[in-house]
Amino acid sequence: MPYSPLPKQPKTFPLCALSVSVWLATAAPLANADTTTADTQLKTVTVTTSAEAARAQQRTLVDSSTPTDIISNDALVKTGRAELSEAIAKLLPSFTFGSNIAGFNSTTRPLSNRGMGPEYTLVLVNGKRRHLGAAIQQGSTDNSGANVVDIDMIPISAIDHIEVLKDAAAARYGSDAVAGVVNIILKSQDAGGHVETSYGELFSGEGATKKIAADEGFKLGDNGGFLHLSADARKRGYASWDGKADSTIKAYNDPVKEASWDRVAIKNGDPELKAYNVGYNAELPLNDVTLYSFGTYGERKAVIQNYYRFPNGTASVPEIFPDGYYPVNNLRDIDYQFVFGGKGDVGGWNYDLSTSYGRDTLKYSSELNLNPSLGVDSPTSFNNLATFRSDQWVNNLDFSRRFENPFNLGVPVTVSTGIEHKWERFSTFAGSADSYETGTYNAASGAQASVIIRPEDEVDLIRNTYATYLDLGFDLTSRWYADVAARLEHFDDYNGNKLGLKFNSRYKLTDTVAVRGTVGTGVRAPSLTQTGYTTTDSRVNTDVNGNVVPATTRLTPSDSSLAQALGGSALKPEKSQNLGLGITWQPAPRTSVTADAYLVDIQNRIALTSAIYDHGDGVVNSILAAQGVTAGTWVDYYTNAFDTRTRGLDVVADYTTPFGAFGDVRWSAAFNYNKTTITDAKDTPASLANAGVTLVGRNREGDLTDALPKTKWILGANWKVGNWNTNLTTTRYGSVSTLAVNESGDRSFGAKWLTDLDVSYTFFDHLTVSLGGSNIFDVRPDKNAVYSSLGLAPYGNPPFYPGGGSWYTKLAYDF
Repeated sequence: MPYSPLPKQPKTFPLCALSVSVWLATAAPLANADTTTADTQLKTVTVTTSAEAARAQQRTLVDSSTPTDIISNDALVKTGRAELSEAIAKLLPSFTFGSNIAGFNSTTRPLSNRGMGPEYTLVLVNGKRRHLGAAIQQGSTDNSGANVVDIDMIPISAIDHIEVLKDAAAARYGSDAVAGVVNIILKSQDAGGHVETSYGELFSGEGATKKIAADEGFKLGDNGGFLHLSADARKRGYASWDGKADSTIKAYNDPVKEASWDRVAIKNGDPELKAYNVGYNAELPLNDVTLYSFGTYGERKAVIQNYYRFPNGTASVPEIFPDGYYPVNNLRDIDYQFVFGGKGDVGGWNYDLSTSYGRDTLKYSSELNLNPSLGVDSPTSFNNLATFRSDQWVNNLDFSRRFENPFNLGVPVTVSTGIEHKWERFSTFAGSADSYETGTYNAASGAQASVIIRPEDEVDLIRNTYATYLDLGFDLTSRWYADVAARLEHFDDYNGNKLGLKFNSRYKLTDTVAVRGTVGTGVRAPSLTQTGYTTTDSRVNTDVNGNVVPATTRLTPSDSSLAQALGGSALKPEKSQNLGLGITWQPAPRTSVTADAYLVDIQNRIALTSAIYDHGDGVVNSILAAQGVTAGTWVDYYTNAFDTRTRGLDVVADYTTPFGAFGDVRWSAAFNYNKTTITDAKDTPASLANAGVTLVGRNREGDLTDALPKTKWILGANWKVGNWNTNLTTTRYGSVSTLAVNESGDRSFGAKWLTDLDVSYTFFDHLTVSLGGSNIFDVRPDKNAVYSSLGLAPYGNPPFYPGGGSWYTKLAYDF
């Protein structure tokens, strides 16, 4: 249960405790004055005040010129064991949460919106750009190579609600808002608080999850200032859904030991996880300026399981591990962002000046592991395998003003304009030499099951982006609203300026029916990770038939001499065009229906090539030799692989039925149809095609066209009667497919219905007890993946969590 809105006597927080923060806020620049009434602009913390309060309770905004959904904190916490990213995907049909089980990537699972990767959805907090994480999108169904926002590092206890703009917004907010914007609004109450604890686990008994969360508001000063503090901590146990190795796999040369082996050859799945996040949100009015600051800090530690290294295999050193070993990857993730700003009015213009700095650092280590080529001299733990770091510093100055009749146009006009400077940096740091050096022992080289950065693979990439925008909103009549926006961006590592345009409008046909539409363009520069990330991976890869095989794979920049010898070239920015058309209907105060169709074209879309390796004729090996690369190495790089077209439809309906003494039931239905097609693809150079190599194969096409469901339904009912609150949701995920380079390796997975239930009772208006379950009928994906003799991933890469059903119980107290 979220923070209770009942009036409380505010607690006073000493001003001296914030003196340093106030000084920094006074001295620092600030951003995004989203205080106008233009429907195309997402609101900041003012969204829940005065006349906006009722609007914030709506599931979807029927009076907006663009499709916008509101997710309350209460809805987020009722999703059970889900983390923030999964919770959003459970509530919005156009969003998909991937179940990435690709080893070191398995802790970061960003959202895909409208069938497009997470790099096309901009994430804001209180209207300010959230910094990018350091993890690279590589594995399972997302091989874009982008680094994106990890919203799971934001404490759910800090969130008041989330605004989701499901439409192109590149011209207003930035080139990465092609698919939409997620704006996370932090709590701003100056009194009262909330404490909760929960426990749950999968029906299988694995994946035990413990959470504790709290938040409290304090009065700051005497003029409406506030400080709201939030914190949460969680611990999740290991869970796996892999099968066991079949009789063709022999782990031991000793028949007796072979007979007693439990045949567990793979332990991929959900890693063991420990994490905590803290956050604050503060405002302090001083004379004619309101100072504000907010921020989050989080740490996450993961223990990631891997393939069994057999006692009789080439990765074994019997003198150290006579029964083989399961290498363990350890990840430590430190993430923070702080924003300081001031806003007010000068000369009739609302202004907002802000500065924001964020950093995410990932450090990988390993234990129960070997560098087998070092033999008996190999360490069994590696404290430093690789470090990834992403930094982002953003400065904004924004102005807005409403003119009632400028230049005698006869219509009110809202003007918003501003400038932005964004500095970003992506860096990698090499691990210790014993993790990558090759010894004299005749065995596999390098720490096993690990991503390792060698000194020659280190990168330090920096980009400055300068932008300015102009947004004009016209109240043409009492029924007709129109908005036009333009944004000019300059990336200092690309020639020329990039212009994004947008026009959208809403017209009320009747008092209950309105139509709305959007036309927009955008230009997105490649992520720094896509342009320069380099690594040599000694784990496994997938061959042309879809088989997972041991491989040393080198990821090289697209403009390197190695990539150019294999058909690569420097990456070009992606260009997008958006069309949207929708209708809204509100026949009664408790009833609303919206339907929005969209079409998005993206040119020069970036993806990872298929694995390039020698097929036995020596052609690829000869190219590798000429580049000084060891024969037998697999190579891939990022390239402008595709032009795509995405068509879709979002439908959202809400209806509340009053049952008198039996309470109220709020019914909801949401539907998304989404289909992406490849309109053009990069050709394979003739020299490689003749050697049986496909540069960008069907497997990469399938990541975009078939890996996500084309349809998704979410049907819900929330029944409130007295102190009881029951929430029932069922979600249908459409069928998906995994494509292989060769068609014979394709696999399909049927549609599934998943049902969630949450029942709560509140005692004494303050204490709430909840019992619930996710996927209460324990539905699993089809077991139709490419057969693995090791038992790997029998469910493939499904669009929902493959671990089956779970239950949880929760105790919450509001004060």
